[in-house]
Amino acid sequence: MTTTTRTPLYASPADHTRYGYYGPGRLHLSPGWDRPLYPFRGRITADGSSGFRAEPHRYHLYAAWVCPYAHRAAIVRKLAGLEEVVSLSYVDDERDGRGWAFRQRRGHDPVNGFTLLEQAYEATEKGYGGHISVPVLWDRLTGVIVSNNFPDITLDLATQFGRWATSDLDLYPEALRPEINKLNAWIYHDINTGVTRVGRAATEDERERERHRVVAALERLDERLAEQRYLAGDTVTEADVRLWVTLARFDATYNRGHLISERELRDFEHLWPYARDLYRLPAFRETTEGLPADWDLPHGRDR
Repeated sequence: MTTTTRTPLYASPADHTRYGYYGPGRLHLSPGWDRPLYPFRGRITADGSSGFRAEPHRYHLYAAWVCPYAHRAAIVRKLAGLEEVVSLSYVDDERDGRGWAFRQRRGHDPVNGFTLLEQAYEATEKGYGGHISVPVLWDRLTGVIVSNNFPDITLDLATQFGRWATSDLDLYPEALRPEINKLNAWIYHDINTGVTRVGRAATEDERERERHRVVAALERLDERLAEQRYLAGDTVTEADVRLWVTLARFDATYNRGHLISERELRDFEHLWPYARDLYRLPAFRETTEGLPADWDLPHGRDR
């Protein structure tokens, strides 16, 4: 298994003048690129039938504090009690044309000593020309990326490491999977990616259409949470994690200047205390930065 104990190495500061901005040549603009945006889709299985057996200390999670999809993986890792099973490190918040990098603010790469996350992709597939994304689940044993497909990563962390988990919380219970899958699908389309489609809309009509879609979804969830504590009932599940990372960024990032709604999160009768209810849990609180003091107000959801 690859682990580095060398002197920490760091990338040079983000430099948009020299390296440009991230995107061109890496996303859908890559010449001849016809693969999925997240092409590494290995799965971890408890019995090893996938080729990647669930084992303690074998896998490492590369994440970013500022990325909601990586944030989900960090939350699930902690909720599932895998902190001593799957290691975790963070890339720097800033990107230039080189993509995610390791700098002193967030720490070095403790596994491979990479300075750029691109090196993990290149080690997995020489000449890789696609998107450099987080989260990345890395296999120390084979020295390759298992997956950069974020929906699979959280499900595998939640379900395949039970033998070593220090938590008995089941984030993806068999009986609730159809409902969780249904929730996840429309939360992802209408909220997780909906908030970014508003900001990227090319016309005012398109922006209004996408804005109303997000607001309608939030209102639908607000009504749902009037009658139950969490999205799938009386326990936290994968669906709550997927929603929460957008709620935590709604006021300060997505809705800044009322881009989406004249109402802030605190103006939703049930969503606001629900979000604070989740924030009381260490897995949400300790993986999140920058929330104001009113997130600590009593939530009353236990009633």
